[in-house]
Amino acid sequence: MTTMNPLTQDELKTLVGQAALQYVVPGEIVGVGTGSTVNKFIDALAGMKDQIKGAVSSSVASTERLKALGIAVFDANEVESLSVYIDGADEIDGRGHMVKGGGAALTREKIVAALAARFVCIADESKLVQALGQFPLPVEVIPMAANHIARRFAAMGGQASLRLKDGQPLVTDNGQHILDVKGLSITDPLAFESQINQWPGVVTVGVFAHQKATVCLLGTAQGVKTLDYSR
Repeated sequence: MTTMNPLTQDELKTLVGQAALQYVVPGEIVGVGTGSTVNKFIDALAGMKDQIKGAVSSSVASTERLKALGIAVFDANEVESLSVYIDGADEIDGRGHMVKGGGAALTREKIVAALAARFVCIADESKLVQALGQFPLPVEVIPMAANHIARRFAAMGGQASLRLKDGQPLVTDNGQHILDVKGLSITDPLAFESQINQWPGVVTVGVFAHQKATVCLLGTAQGVKTLDYSR
């Protein structure tokens, strides 16, 4: 009797990336997110590029990858709505609420998600959590407000640090900075997202509760598991 080697995280990402193709509507424009799992979806999407009009992308990196594979990319302002947005998550809970922004594209991801009738999350099972907050929460901020916002998180019990790249503050595609906040347990994601959105200087908080997942395709040792949050 031979024992199967467990699939690597990379192989699980490939599986869910391919599984997401079933949600792509032929003849339409598809919303495409950002990150290593989405890159697997983009690679799979290349196989059906002649069946779609193109994509709206949430980052410069994804746009470049799509164009390199011959997929037309539209500006978000050129579309009124999308049938589906496909993206990964850093965390997802049992109700489809997510933490996103590990790849620094959270603002554009939220914009494209808002255009879409359904959000299909693709992730491996390590991303499924009981409560959001284990993964440091990304918050895109206007630079002059960073320290003030960090102090407000400290008052909530969180520790906010400025995300760096090559020793300098990381600059997002929108020209802003990112705070990563540790030490939070987000038990009411909808209320939390609404609260942080009100803070002056916050561009986007990385909690996706108002734009939660409709479906999650979860890569597991037993294959792709579909979690339906639409009910």
